[in-house]
Amino acid sequence: MKDTILIEELEAHFRVGVPDEERRQPQRLLISLELEKDFTQAARQDDVELTIDYDALTRSLLSWGQDRQWKLIETLACEIADWVLKAYQVERVRVEIKKYILPNTRHVGVRVERIQKPSDHPATT
Repeated sequence: MKDTILIEELEAHFRVGVPDEERRQPQRLLISLELEKDFTQAARQDDVELTIDYDALTRSLLSWGQDRQWKLIETLACEIADWVLKAYQVERVRVEIKKYILPNTRHVGVRVERIQKPSDHPATT
């Protein structure tokens, strides 16, 4: 069984949209992350350095997206997943993004999942 950290509906304001006009102003998005990693040692030692500092991750994510733009939320979700895999050495990440753009809908959204390839894990000695 995998250990999981959940970050539910982090509010971000990024420039996303197919038409140029839609990307002119940042729009509200809700980003959810599921991060899988073995937290056994972190729990035993009660040490944040051995786990994922979700406060630092969310602040970094919000900063990471500030001066960028995407046409598709699909692209944004994939880029977030790849960034999290590399920056936080998780085994698996799921990213869900909700966007509030279509009338007569609560939201539209995408969900992607990425798994760390064995060759992507840092070598240990």
